[in-house]
Amino acid sequence: MDDTPSQTPYSVPPVERALKLLHYIGEGQRARNLSTVSRDLGINRTTLIRLIHTLVEHRMIEELGDGGGYRLGAGLVSLGAQAIQGRDIVQICQPILRELCLETGMSAHLGVLDGRDIIYLGREAPNSHLVSNVRTGSRLAAHASSIGRAILAECSETQLRQIFSGDPPETATDKTPRTIEEIIAQARHDKAEGFAWSQGNFEAGIGSCAAAVFDHSGEVVGGINVSGPEARFAAGRDGRDQALIDAVTSAARKASAALGYTAR
Repeated sequence: MDDTPSQTPYSVPPVERALKLLHYIGEGQRARNLSTVSRDLGINRTTLIRLIHTLVEHRMIEELGDGGGYRLGAGLVSLGAQAIQGRDIVQICQPILRELCLETGMSAHLGVLDGRDIIYLGREAPNSHLVSNVRTGSRLAAHASSIGRAILAECSETQLRQIFSGDPPETATDKTPRTIEEIIAQARHDKAEGFAWSQGNFEAGIGSCAAAVFDHSGEVVGGINVSGPEARFAAGRDGRDQALIDAVTSAARKASAALGYTAR
């Protein structure tokens, strides 16, 4: 890092320095040796000392005992919690669904996991007769639907076995997994792909592509998809339309970023 100010005309160098220091500490550096921190961040040592005292005073960072340095403080945690609480997943994703619908010309949906089912919380449909029958509030079997598969792909094997313990999973088509072992195998495949792809898996003649949405803690909190005529999904050279995959995964990344997720 260096002390070069941002090139934007409205940047404030002292604020940029404070943010650099917060990121530095947040990444696990305890800032025990101020000379080292000054060199790493390109911040004058006297300025650095003033920044630290100011951030401590406002509880943005807190001092560790026995010369242990500093860590992010309760004031910053509280501020972050307030920001997160104000970011509702439906409110955030609805304009993203709208953009996805316009880009692909197909119905776009947001869903969350509830037990073995997916509940659809958001929907945008194009001005076309070729639209999805799924409505907000609809419930579909998670292991059979693309949004459900995208979410289940982020679950551990233990979680999957807990979700599907008891009665056998319901079957939508002959492509639907019939056992817990098949569900686990499907989840591992979808995880490796980075998205869930369906060509008639849930309903004959209907294709779908979904990707998971994550929150600030890295937990999967939902999924976004598009659905439409199966022929559209087989338009690519390898039998899959890459443009659809790119559009859906990009929308999911945008939603995750808006919820505070930072890819690691």
